[in-house]
Amino acid sequence: MRTLKIAAIFLLTLPKPDFVLAQPGENRIIASPELSDHIISKHIYGHFSEHLGRCIYGGFFVDENSTIPNTRRIRTDIVEALKKINIPNLRWPGGCFADEYHWHDGIGLRSERPKMINTHWGGVIEDNSFGTHEFLDLCELLGTEPYICGNVGSGSVEEMSKWVEYLNFDGVSPMADLRKQNGHEKSWNVKFWGVGNENWGCGGNMTADFYADQYKRYATYARNYGDNRLMKIAGGANSGDYNWTETLMKKVPLSMMWGISLHYYTIPKTWASKGSATNFDEREYFSALKSCLRMEELVSKHSTVMDRYDPEKRVALAVDEWGIWTDVEPGTNPGFLFQQNSLRDAIIAASTLNIFNNHSDRVRMANLAQTINVLQALILTDKEKMLLTPTYHVYDLYKVHQDATLIPLTIHCREYTLGDEKLSALNASASRDEAGNINISIVNIDPNQAMDLTLDFPDIQSRTLSAQIITAEKFTDHNTFDRPSTVKPVPFGGVKKSKESLTMKLPAKSIVVIKLAK
Repeated sequence: MRTLKIAAIFLLTLPKPDFVLAQPGENRIIASPELSDHIISKHIYGHFSEHLGRCIYGGFFVDENSTIPNTRRIRTDIVEALKKINIPNLRWPGGCFADEYHWHDGIGLRSERPKMINTHWGGVIEDNSFGTHEFLDLCELLGTEPYICGNVGSGSVEEMSKWVEYLNFDGVSPMADLRKQNGHEKSWNVKFWGVGNENWGCGGNMTADFYADQYKRYATYARNYGDNRLMKIAGGANSGDYNWTETLMKKVPLSMMWGISLHYYTIPKTWASKGSATNFDEREYFSALKSCLRMEELVSKHSTVMDRYDPEKRVALAVDEWGIWTDVEPGTNPGFLFQQNSLRDAIIAASTLNIFNNHSDRVRMANLAQTINVLQALILTDKEKMLLTPTYHVYDLYKVHQDATLIPLTIHCREYTLGDEKLSALNASASRDEAGNINISIVNIDPNQAMDLTLDFPDIQSRTLSAQIITAEKFTDHNTFDRPSTVKPVPFGGVKKSKESLTMKLPAKSIVVIKLAK
């Protein structure tokens, strides 16, 4: 997707059509369904659960004698909530934790599993009671694809090779026999494998050249067994490190990589003091949205690097850590990264997913950090209590885009201005699902002004229109255990349909998802 600034009007297009109907100062979206040519992978809507804070323990996994409804200690209400949004994949065990995790410590009798110190996240004791079998049990309950991140930082080629064999080999071998002894007769055939995590930082402080050589070693011995073909994901760049991507594309044969990862977090202020999740003013709101929308630049530039070596786009860009990162909630362990989740976070999630949808020719996986009780969580828990965050509700509305065909949009809109800084006030994406229904997701990031908007879409007169909206009185509004429904989707009746257009007044700080049913 290209972003062009012409006479203070932003055009977002994939690709740009030959005609432009918008007049100067008019807010207009022009759909080009005849240019649809690729699928928005469902794996863009993936999630991430690390051994960090209360994501696994106190999140997914309850105590052995817990009275909270569970299946083999996996919390039932969380499974039901995630199944509702069609969670397509789940990344585990990290994150930074992955490169100090030794999988053999997390199998067999729980009473015999060795304990370790979680040096990255709070210095707490990890008892390894949630290991490989428990994670894959969780994925089976969710009906989702496991995405396992292997240990390159402190592990060995042999260790990762044997993990793949343990999970995926159905014949007679030491690792397959061990799996059977531990209670799982048939192989799991795990496809998605990350070869290390943030190897430029917590995963070993490596250079790009050194990691590229290490990747080839590890990937060589991560074998395919039977008909299962591993989809290996190279540990990619930290935000704008384009040299890292260039080095991997140059040094690693394309046939050895399914994808290259990218990590980028929205930071409202600075890394040293990121700001509150719920107590912020418009200046911090603007700063956070500016940081969020940088994802467009990052995805575009990394894709451009990849295009030079892979014009056929065989290698995916996997943005397998993203989301807003604020200061922890007062009084909580700073190593647990527990933060609340406001309407601002929903707008950030929706805007980012629109970017990924529009770049789905190259972005074919993404994983929000993280699923429960950590960073931009979908779900928060407090003992037996559970609530769904505004970000969860975005995923619920946006699930219509999973595995649908992208419909390119050209967007003309005014700017959201604060002081001397400006951002495009509108972002959007659209798709057609297998049943022929058209779904359009639109975000007005301006917290102060509604937007009169026209959407040109050919041949929609016979379609049935419905719409839902997420908004709130204040951009700091959020759900609590006492008020769990402060921010949630509700029907939106403000969209009007004619033969070839939709008109609406898009409220300030809002997310609207429109369905045009066939």
